[in-house]
Amino acid sequence: MLPIFKENKELPKEGPKKAAAPKKKAKEGSITFDTPGNKIHFISLGCPRNLVDTEVMLGILLKAGFEPEQEMKKADFIVINTCGFLQASRDESLSCIGEAMEMRKKGAKVIVTGCMVQRHSEEVKEHFPSVDYMLGSGDVEGILKAVSAEEQGTMITSAKSFLEAGEVPRQLSTPKHFAYLKIAEGCRKKCAYCVIPNIKGPLKSKTVEQVIKEFRILRGKGVEEIILIAQDLGDYAKDQGMKRSDGLVMLLKEILKEEGDFWLRLLYLYPDEITEELLDIMNQDKRLLPYLDMPIQHINNRVLKSMHRATSKEEIQNIIKTLRSKVKDVTIRTSLIVGFPGEKDEEFEELLEFVKEWKLDNVGVFKYSNEKGSYAYDMEDQIADDVKETRYQRLMQAQAQALEERQKRFIGKTIDVFVEGYHPETDMLMVGRHKGQCPDIDGAVIINDGRKVTAFGKRYRVKITEVAGYDLVGKVL
Repeated sequence: MLPIFKENKELPKEGPKKAAAPKKKAKEGSITFDTPGNKIHFISLGCPRNLVDTEVMLGILLKAGFEPEQEMKKADFIVINTCGFLQASRDESLSCIGEAMEMRKKGAKVIVTGCMVQRHSEEVKEHFPSVDYMLGSGDVEGILKAVSAEEQGTMITSAKSFLEAGEVPRQLSTPKHFAYLKIAEGCRKKCAYCVIPNIKGPLKSKTVEQVIKEFRILRGKGVEEIILIAQDLGDYAKDQGMKRSDGLVMLLKEILKEEGDFWLRLLYLYPDEITEELLDIMNQDKRLLPYLDMPIQHINNRVLKSMHRATSKEEIQNIIKTLRSKVKDVTIRTSLIVGFPGEKDEEFEELLEFVKEWKLDNVGVFKYSNEKGSYAYDMEDQIADDVKETRYQRLMQAQAQALEERQKRFIGKTIDVFVEGYHPETDMLMVGRHKGQCPDIDGAVIINDGRKVTAFGKRYRVKITEVAGYDLVGKVL
């Protein structure tokens, strides 16, 4: 769960403090931030693409005169952008809605939007019949109508996903130095375990011109790390006639024509879309970070075929070898599924040995969730939950050990780190990220000597001194 509004401790910005600007007098008939009844609290669940949609809704409401509120119990409107991808995601969404219904002050409205509403609106109604408004995942621009409605209502159209176009307002909720840039929505893959194509609809890509315009807006706001996101970045512009990852390569070349010392990160790129030309660009321009999040899901060939995956074990291993030989300091992140229908003990053991031997940098492990509407839903040999749990724990333990070993290569090195804030447990430490760490999903760099830090959200040279599980420890030079 990602609350959009939360208190953050910040260092003083560089330079002397300026006196707060006096409040402007509102024009007659306009809504001012001090007017009771216009305070709004957002909660965004699920993936970064959902977060971008939340930021667009927030921008629309702020432009209309609404005021953000950090505390749910003080808000006049609570908007929850749900995730409906897996059963665990839906359970979290329902829990969050229940908390909002219980905590809201008298007269406050609860608006529920996102993927769960798009696909499971009846389940939301069944649990919470008094929700004030439900908004489909593709109906983001209807948020003003939703909060303004005087009666309970629903807007769920056939539009399953949303892409900004033109001058749609967006209010960033991430720290100032990084932001997500969604370049496509929907999915054209047919993986047996997945219902994303049903939830989000077919692939829709933004034009290069639209992406560049949004990129420039983000840079103009001071964003130094821009993270490109889609269900599969390699599919970008295939709905416009492009083949393999040619569209992504074209887009990257255009983005890298922009001036400035920024970080550009690729998040979620299927292994069959990784080409020599893409790796050449990564080597030629250091602003394109040597970081690849490529979901492989399994390593056994029979299971991969059953999952309807496009790559074999041998192809996956060759891709990893190529990445490590051709891209200096590359970080490889992946996701794996345990307990897919029919997964035999020896097939899981093969996956376990792969994790131990190949020592990937970051691995997300998921227990198979049997989703109605997926190809695998009616498959025979469904795996018992206790077996899934045992396999999950064993794989996570193996990955933790493999990562700790791989992390040791950083000890003694001095690397660039975005120092982002104080450690959540103590102000005696700070935390940051290096090029191989994506926000929210990877480990961090713990700073135990930050005396030279003058402001958060800036890059510093940090000498790494030790490994702490998924994290590194170092001092700012």
